[in-house]
Amino acid sequence: MPDLAAINRMEAEAFVALLGGVFEHAPWVAEAAWPHRPFASVGALHDAMMQAVRAAPAERRRAFLNNHPELAGPEARARSLTVESTREQGSAGLDRITPEEAAAFDRLNAAYRARFGVPFIIAVRGRSRAEILAAFEVRLARDPADEQATALEEVALITRMRLDGLVAD
Repeated sequence: MPDLAAINRMEAEAFVALLGGVFEHAPWVAEAAWPHRPFASVGALHDAMMQAVRAAPAERRRAFLNNHPELAGPEARARSLTVESTREQGSAGLDRITPEEAAAFDRLNAAYRARFGVPFIIAVRGRSRAEILAAFEVRLARDPADEQATALEEVALITRMRLDGLVAD
């Protein structure tokens, strides 16, 4: 695991190669953060990466959110998730759901996508399947602007955990 000093010395290509997968299918986030080196902490690195997402045009943010897989959805069943998403969904037991839970996830994923136009995003690590399903129900009733802000905060939680697993502070 490289430390922050090594990260700060990396050329752009190596930086993106290491950190490009932290944000789901979005190496552009690492590319945008690289010029802001040196980073004083992993938190500062993460802040620069999140700033790139937040500063992106609305269409790019929507495409970014749409790059995230549905929870316990078709990609998970086809075993085509990224390594990180597979690990995260597995940590919440989403790879071991009952047929009834699968039906609930399918129904909620469809309702959420129909309402907000993007997949439901939540940091599942440390949460039970029941907690995740309850969060789905609550968030479906929210205002779209508030929900997009919540989705980005969940992305921040997910990516900070991923970054902490890649870089020693």
